[in-house]
Amino acid sequence: MSHITRFDHIGITVADLDAATAFFTKLGLEVEGTGSVEGEFIEAVCAIPGAKCNIVMLKSPDGYNLELASFVRPAHTPGSPDALANELGLRNVSFEVEDIQAAVDACAEDGYGLVGRIGEYQGAVKMAYVRGPEGIVVSLFQRLG
Repeated sequence: MSHITRFDHIGITVADLDAATAFFTKLGLEVEGTGSVEGEFIEAVCAIPGAKCNIVMLKSPDGYNLELASFVRPAHTPGSPDALANELGLRNVSFEVEDIQAAVDACAEDGYGLVGRIGEYQGAVKMAYVRGPEGIVVSLFQRLG
């Protein structure tokens, strides 16, 4: 059974959000939106208490999304195999799923666990980070309603 319904986005954590945004827009991506996230949702998904990050969402000409995030707190850290979401570099590949719990359970059956826990944002989405093979963080995303 396939849990994935579509490709959602790639997320990259960067130190300099403005410079990274300029780089990708020069390549041809368009800024779709900007904002910041903090509180229970990001703490649940990333497992980082007190986290706050600024985000720029970019869209490719064919409709694929790239999310750039720069953590306000805690500060970014150098790379490591057990990286959390505030580490610089490619941090997760995100997929939309029909049933997030079933997808998380299927990952667990193969020995891949949650980074934090399943978070729900404003009754609109549920999301969780699963640490996959070689430490790759996979974001599972379910729309609600």
